[in-house]
Amino acid sequence: MGKYQLDSKGKASVAKYHEKNKPAQFDKKQQLDKIRTAYLEKKKKQADE
Repeated sequence: MGKYQLDSKGKASVAKYHEKNKPAQFDKKQQLDKIRTAYLEKKKKQADE
């Protein structure tokens, strides 16, 4: 058994803390759209030169 053990109240507060500080859900489609637009802008700029 661990040295520090939490009662139910402590476990609830830890769970609440982790829910609040969880990083935002990674959205793959949004990331791909962002990369695609950046790529198209770069290609357009190269074509103009």
